[in-house]
Amino acid sequence: MARLVYRLADEQSGHPQLYHYNQITKDEIMLRFACDYYVKDGGVYEKSYCGTEPDGYVIYVEEAVEESAAQPEAAAGSWRGIRVELRQYEEHASFSPLIRIFDYNEEEAVLLLLLSDVCTVDGTLWEKVSTEIDEDRKLYVYYAREGEHHG
Repeated sequence: MARLVYRLADEQSGHPQLYHYNQITKDEIMLRFACDYYVKDGGVYEKSYCGTEPDGYVIYVEEAVEESAAQPEAAAGSWRGIRVELRQYEEHASFSPLIRIFDYNEEEAVLLLLLSDVCTVDGTLWEKVSTEIDEDRKLYVYYAREGEHHG
């Protein structure tokens, strides 16, 4: 087990700590490193950069004031497996339609999806825009734009 800290990417205020996890697996840290956004306690944060510290790992974030955390028909996960939502991203939209829910049992499969630039679902190519971990709903989200169709 390792230690992970989320810090505000604000050098003038000394990078204040927002959240910390003292008993977290390195696999979960890798999943979080792969995410562009972090949702916690109703707030949305955008990753600036991540790295190592002498006693663990750190993700520096900024408040994403233009983003909102709620998705109307969103179901919560359970952390008893790993849930990933594929959502259609549309710029300036307040809602991202749910395309598919994926449930995984292993971190490696989720990491490969989160790091993928594209994924194909039912013959449709989806091009990644961003990824997030939504702690409030206990799942990951892969936001994508529809690409070309494959038959």
